[in-house]
Amino acid sequence: MSEKKKIYKPKAISGFPEWLPEERMVEQRWFDQIRRVFESYGYCSIETPSVEELEVITAKGEVDKEIYVLERLHAEEDNEARLALHFDQTVPLARYVAQHFNDLIFPFKRYQMQRVWRGERPQMGRMREFYQCDIDVINVDHLPIHFDAEVAAIIYEVLEGLDIGRIQLRISNRKIVMGFVESLGIADAVPVTRVIDKIEKIGVGEVLNQLTNDCCLSHSDAEKLIALTETEDLSPITPANEQMKEGVEELSFVMQQLKHLPDHAVKADLTIIRGLDYYTGTVYETQLLDVPEFTGSVCSGGRYDDLAGSYINKHLPGVGISIGFSRLFDVLRQTNPEKLGIGPKGPADVLMVLPSEEMRSTAAQAARALRANGNKVEMYHAPQKVGKQISYAEKKGIPFVWFPPFEEGNEHEVKNMGTGEQVSADPAAWVAER
Repeated sequence: MSEKKKIYKPKAISGFPEWLPEERMVEQRWFDQIRRVFESYGYCSIETPSVEELEVITAKGEVDKEIYVLERLHAEEDNEARLALHFDQTVPLARYVAQHFNDLIFPFKRYQMQRVWRGERPQMGRMREFYQCDIDVINVDHLPIHFDAEVAAIIYEVLEGLDIGRIQLRISNRKIVMGFVESLGIADAVPVTRVIDKIEKIGVGEVLNQLTNDCCLSHSDAEKLIALTETEDLSPITPANEQMKEGVEELSFVMQQLKHLPDHAVKADLTIIRGLDYYTGTVYETQLLDVPEFTGSVCSGGRYDDLAGSYINKHLPGVGISIGFSRLFDVLRQTNPEKLGIGPKGPADVLMVLPSEEMRSTAAQAARALRANGNKVEMYHAPQKVGKQISYAEKKGIPFVWFPPFEEGNEHEVKNMGTGEQVSADPAAWVAER
């Protein structure tokens, strides 16, 4: 007796999503929209490897716990560099610019749409493997502040074009809070800013408690700092030092440059700090106003004065924003699928009916003629009953069914699956209505 074949039951890997064909089609449509807007502003596409040397990835920021390190199943003791999957695209960009410095034209304006990996606890909108769509500008020595407004305007146009509801960009400048903390005589502002960054998650009361107990601020200074972060109108702010003054002036300029956007689109929010310490000025977070289930930021980023300085002896300031593409897509897929506009289960405009094996060449020739006109044509796989072939088109959401001549001397016909209308047509001239 032969041994029973062992079957491995397939199961999803937590935090590593995969979509059905109809969902993947929407995802691809989104990519096309994002790419179109990025390129309309003159940004070029690059792609970096999925892996970087570990010391490149860890050169900036405290993210060690999130990094996936690559190791062969049967690793040998040799001198191979330790490699890790990149956890974002900003650090690889800095390495890329440093490595290709002599071949790039500055300001270097690039976009990047790739997967990234983080060792997080999976939940709705939080994944271990996901797409980010980044846009950044890097220049030598000095990067004009107007780029901080430009990348924000681009991101708003991208998200608005996805037709997922109202978008709000929440913008701050780290120099304001950092300058205020410095004016209090605190040498290391980072612990304080990390607490402020948690206001939305833990509330004002707990932030006040942590500022006084963990960061050693007086109750009075902690209250003043919180009051500053709650300020939306920048004009009454009296800067305590030069750093704070620069922050107020830069944020005011950016807000002024974005006045052409709708009233709800932009908000000054000094609670926005961003967790990574390489941000030095403008910082962004973005909310979906019409999707209350999405409580986090759909995209974020900011200005970094010298991220590439760890890799090259040049001053290369930059500014950029990253769309958490898969995060946004997954939350909408689970909570507001109607906003995705999920449609057919395949890309075909036309199903080519196959009347018989003898007619296969005729049907294939008609399919080629239709494709030459820009139509997407799927040819049915077997000469089965016509009703079964039409049913297949219905299940896949194919809008047109093409009938080649069943007998010599007959004409080609096409059926509109939406209206039921069936008419004669020439495959050399016909184009699907889109």
